[in-house]
Amino acid sequence: MARLNRQFRGVKGPTDVLAFPMREGEGNGLNPHLLGDVVLCPQQVAGGPGPLSDEVLRLLIHGVLHLLGFHHETQKEARRMGREERRLWQALQGEVGP
Repeated sequence: MARLNRQFRGVKGPTDVLAFPMREGEGNGLNPHLLGDVVLCPQQVAGGPGPLSDEVLRLLIHGVLHLLGFHHETQKEARRMGREERRLWQALQGEVGP
């Protein structure tokens, strides 16, 4: 994961989740029905604060939001992404109606 993080983000060290959108970059038109790939780092996921299943779900939500164009580079973007993460978490837990 550290190698992928350095290669694709220019950041040294591992990270918990990386998202590789298929709608950007080379080959972006190959399959318009696919969003891309989300890669989780098992060592980072296992070290999370809650149950493993909760941490995996939280990181999958985060990664999929990146595939959908959400970012957290600025405070405004981070707040927007955080709200959407919470909304999806609650929906998946059955706490929010349709």
